[in-house]
Amino acid sequence: MSIFADPTAPRSIVRRDFLRQLSAAGTAALAAGAPRALASEAGGAVEHPRPTADACILLWMGGGMAAPDTFDPKRYLPYKPGLKVADMLSTFPAIDTAVDSIKICEGLENIAGVLDQGTLIRSHVQPDLGSILHSRHQYHWHTGYVPPQTVAAPHIGAWMSRVLGPRNDVMPAFINIGQRLEGVGESEELKAFTTAGFFGSEFGPMNLPYPDQAAVSVRPPKGMQAQRFADRNRLFRRLVDASPNRDFMSDYQQESMLRSMDSAYRLLSSRDRQAFDITREPKESFDRYNTGRFGQGCLLARRLVESGARFVEVTTEYVPFLHWDTHNDGHVTLQRMHREIDRPVAQLITDLQQRGLLDRTLVILASEFSRDALMEGQPGSNANDQATAKVDVLSELKHYGLHRHFTGGASVLMFGGGMKQGFLYGATAPERPLMAIENPVSIEDLHATIMTAMGISPQTGFDIEGRPFYVTEDGKGRAVQDLFA
Repeated sequence: MSIFADPTAPRSIVRRDFLRQLSAAGTAALAAGAPRALASEAGGAVEHPRPTADACILLWMGGGMAAPDTFDPKRYLPYKPGLKVADMLSTFPAIDTAVDSIKICEGLENIAGVLDQGTLIRSHVQPDLGSILHSRHQYHWHTGYVPPQTVAAPHIGAWMSRVLGPRNDVMPAFINIGQRLEGVGESEELKAFTTAGFFGSEFGPMNLPYPDQAAVSVRPPKGMQAQRFADRNRLFRRLVDASPNRDFMSDYQQESMLRSMDSAYRLLSSRDRQAFDITREPKESFDRYNTGRFGQGCLLARRLVESGARFVEVTTEYVPFLHWDTHNDGHVTLQRMHREIDRPVAQLITDLQQRGLLDRTLVILASEFSRDALMEGQPGSNANDQATAKVDVLSELKHYGLHRHFTGGASVLMFGGGMKQGFLYGATAPERPLMAIENPVSIEDLHATIMTAMGISPQTGFDIEGRPFYVTEDGKGRAVQDLFA
């Protein structure tokens, strides 16, 4: 039996086995040949839907955003010593929004003001994967496949890059903003899904962990003259071709890596690189976004989409036990997270709308799962309790908050890209357990909805080393048509 099915396995053993299997899949991807597009059941090319969006921005709340403390408020009781944990559902009161029938949590007043332009899903559900690892659930959400897989599964941004291609030949089709992939916990697991997988390097992400330094990433070194820059590019290509890794790479993967270098070279030689320089933004606009790295990332995403990027992910950054990963002191932490996301998310929507871009840009705000004060996983789960504030009655403020992982009902916000406006879809139970009780939306169906909006059939697949691999797991995803305007 795989250790992933054993909920009693120590976390360190689960993580070690997870890393080993991810590494094996990554190595296999290097040796893979060119993926071949699969035909439809009728034998011809897969028929793609008419797109309602040309670009996609994913606002990723890495670490487990608690729906009852953000977009799905429940019964609220303020903090006081002696409060029973079993009585604690939401730790923020509900506030009105621009839609009379929808309330969200205090601290998100700016997002509340633009909710009439979006769709709020309150019934997003994830499978209970036993031993809950954030990076494992994030891998599942970003690729549509539960790890480990025998091949390296592509990120949804890589699917868009491969199937749709770039909107601007100079601009990278897939850009990832705000997540460090070195020097943080679980970095190897994060790298495993922040990739094009078997599609090859040319469809992978351009990683920009610090938005305020993005301009440096697309600027030749100071004093670098054009001829010297071109000579360096040719030399670097020869060094790559002579790399010891060449013996482990298929011709397709080698050529894909060289094509990615060509794309980078074109960008560094283009005026489009100015989109990466957020210091060029007028000060008043910059200040509206600037709540820190995430806010700056939202500004950068808007500038990149304006310049022709296809898919941009902006993350609050996943680092174990930081940000949304609230294993204690949840209420105080979420006060900070509300401040970090509220103004820039609303400003992004407002700017896209004012520039005439929102209709054709799909903006998604999501997380790998929600949180609960008592329950780990969902009813019936044997997942280990990972909360560090394990009390039955509150005696300190650090105990006040939702400190367990909950997969039975989460919230997703969607704006633009053909989605309905001022629309509420699905519901969770009003009392614990806060399971989705109306119109549950799985990861497969959410991905199918996103891909359909982008003009990609959920049944799109490729043959990779004799295995059919689809954009939604086994081609099972079905778009939620009720969400479309």
